[in-house]
Amino acid sequence: MEIYEELKKRGLIAQFTDEKEIKDLINGGGARFYIGFDPTADSLHVGHFMALCLMKRLQMAGNKPVVLLGGGTGYIGDPTGRTDMRSMLTPEVIQHNCDCFKKQMERFIEFGEDKAIIVNNADWLLDLNYIELLREVGACFTVNNMLRAECYKQRMEKGLSFLEFNYMIMQAYDFWYLSEKYGCNMQFGGDDQWSNMLAGTELIRKKSGKDAYAMTITLLLNSEGKKMGKTAKGAVWLDENKTSPYDFYQYWRNVDDADVMKCIKMLTFISVEQIEEMEKWDASRINEKKEILAFELTKLVHGEEKASKAQAMAKAAFGGGGELPEKVVSVENPTIVNVLVAAGICASNGEARRLIQQGGVSLNDDKITDINAPVRNGDVIHKGKKVHVKISLK
Repeated sequence: MEIYEELKKRGLIAQFTDEKEIKDLINGGGARFYIGFDPTADSLHVGHFMALCLMKRLQMAGNKPVVLLGGGTGYIGDPTGRTDMRSMLTPEVIQHNCDCFKKQMERFIEFGEDKAIIVNNADWLLDLNYIELLREVGACFTVNNMLRAECYKQRMEKGLSFLEFNYMIMQAYDFWYLSEKYGCNMQFGGDDQWSNMLAGTELIRKKSGKDAYAMTITLLLNSEGKKMGKTAKGAVWLDENKTSPYDFYQYWRNVDDADVMKCIKMLTFISVEQIEEMEKWDASRINEKKEILAFELTKLVHGEEKASKAQAMAKAAFGGGGELPEKVVSVENPTIVNVLVAAGICASNGEARRLIQQGGVSLNDDKITDINAPVRNGDVIHKGKKVHVKISLK
């Protein structure tokens, strides 16, 4: 099966500008494509995960990825999907975040001569002459078309800053620059980026007369309300210091039943033929599918050894023997509320108290009702049916 057909079977493709040309380029290994990543934090999260997997798939099929770090656009901030303005990051923070992204991406993408390249749009955006940009690029855009873009509509009621209004032009300029400098002929992104991507495609065609193509992927982690990029405690990170391999495993182990096969198709490298066989499995095997999903993705991000350990911990937590995940906590007064917060199981004392009062916490084998119940070294805290942690008091 050729790569374009595989992407369609996996449910990844949402929309495109020129299907035949894109199909021929991708299947023939002729796509020099880019995906952009704005450095809004010091770690990639699962919202970036599908894009990384897509780049890996296309590279394996002979296409050349261009990873674009948004060291320049990060000064502005993408208004897409926002109801308020992003916090302004300092140049030092932006550079640090870019450095962190690069290290994490090397686990997925093969960089080097005639392979993938990584570039930073700070290298060209920060040196732009404003008047020259207005004349050379601004003249190619109409305000009417820009205001119709979905990425701006959500901001119009509360107020769209002129700073953010320029984001579409900056992203379009990126594609034009990458086309001129690196021969980039295609861009990929989530379908919430479609307006910005079309702007770049049209800019290249107007200014350079070149063929340029855009394709969006159906980002399960983005377009569906980013529902799978968040947990009650925040984002699920690819950095194990922010989200441990065990928590990462558990996150995927606990996805909704309806999303399991979609995630397996879109994110794992299990063959399409194997996936089609899994789709025939009886509904009683749903947990087996979840375990496969969790293991495969944890292995991809953290390596097979850590994935195996996370799986063993998860089975131990549900009575299968083995070693439970352990949290080392340091608190002067180790009551159940204080330990729940110190261990990161609850975000605040208030949340911990409410959870206890609602019957959602057990200590070892006993349901806890007293918010001042003491916790001893080696005790196991159970939060609901999914979180099981052995406590080590420091």
